[in-house]
Formats: sequence, C-alpha cells, structure tokens
Amino acid sequence: MPSFTSVCRALPRVVCLTAALWCIGAAQAEKADRNLPLNAEADALRYDDARQTSVFTGNVVITKGTIVIRGAQVEVRQDAQGNQFGIVNGNPGFFRQKRDNVDEFIEGTAQRIDYDSKADTVRFTGNAVLKRFKGTQLNDETTGNVIVYNNTTDVFTVDGGTANRTAFNPTGRVRAMLTPVPKEGAPAPAPVPVPPATLKPSPQLEEGRQ
Repeated sequence: MPSFTSVCRALPRVVCLTAALWCIGAAQAEKADRNLPLNAEADALRYDDARQTSVFTGNVVITKGTIVIRGAQVEVRQDAQGNQFGIVNGNPGFFRQKRDNVDEFIEGTAQRIDYDSKADTVRFTGNAVLKRFKGTQLNDETTGNVIVYNNTTDVFTVDGGTANRTAFNPTGRVRAMLTPVPKEGAPAPAPVPVPPATLKPSPQLEEGRQ
C-alpha cells in the first residue's frame, strides 16, 4: 500500500484558461500551484496498485495552492511514463484556480471533468459552465454541453447540443457573455446617477389628520 503522499502525487493538475481564451492580458494559471503540496478530503479512498488508480469518493475536496476541486468522486490514473489522467464526477463537479499576477479567478463546473496531462487538455462535459472573475465580479461566462481547452495551444472549443437544453435554453445552443477589456489608461466608467428618493405623504397619516 503506497503512502498517502504518493497517492496524492497522482492527482491531476488542473489548468485554467489563458489569455487567448478570454482575450485579456498575458496572465496564466498560478504557476506556483504545481509545486505546492496537495491536500484531499473524502469519505473513502480506494487504491488499485495493479491499475495505478486512486478513487476518492464522497464529498471530495482537493486543494493544491490556489486550486480547489470538488466532486462526488475523483478518479486518478498514472501511466508508466508518469502522465496523469483525472476524472471528476459530480452534480456538478467544480474547480477554481487563481490566475498568475492578477486578482482573477477561473471557475468551471460540469457533470464530468476530464484532465489529460499528456495532451495537456481539460474537458468539461454535461451542462458545462466556465467563468472568469475579477476579484468578486463576474467578467466572462461561457456555457455549452462540452467545453475543451488545450493548454498547449491556448485554444478552446465549445459545443452545444440537445443534452445542453434547459428551461432557459431550450435549443441547447452555446452561450457566452464576454466583458470588453478597458483600454490602458482609460478612466473607469462613471457610476450611473441615482435620483434622490421622492417622499410622499402616507395615506394613513393624512387620514389621521382629518
């Protein structure tokens, strides 16, 4: 039986979207995350030495630096060359990671999340949603049935389909909300003026005066 540390080393390194995806600056996923220790909590852990797989089950929470992964089940496999393959199942599965050198976070959810370190891709399947936050403010959001991101080429694809149909999106088509990037040196937009509240006499008070 391997040590818990050796099992944890097999867990996937989740990547997030880079500049090409959101059309913003050159910030990337937090680089220090890959060198930080991994912590995992779950109701149960099953390790198969012959298949080199680790399966965490039940309220799984994994943290590694700024990375947070949650799911009902996380299965990890490592091949002879050390390539890691991870599957996160949940309702939905979730990951969050800070971007490097900026106060920005990427959050993604899907029924299933597949990570392939050999191809350096992340695949979100089933009601997939990908969001970018600036601080606590939501800046970009993309939804589809399948979202695949290639960390090597900085290219992502989003597919719709009947499996993505909801009451709010009966066609299952891809949807995206992208916030424009402010020009460098441009002043922040002025706040929308709010007119002062108009005070009106209460009918009850008027009746009391009669």
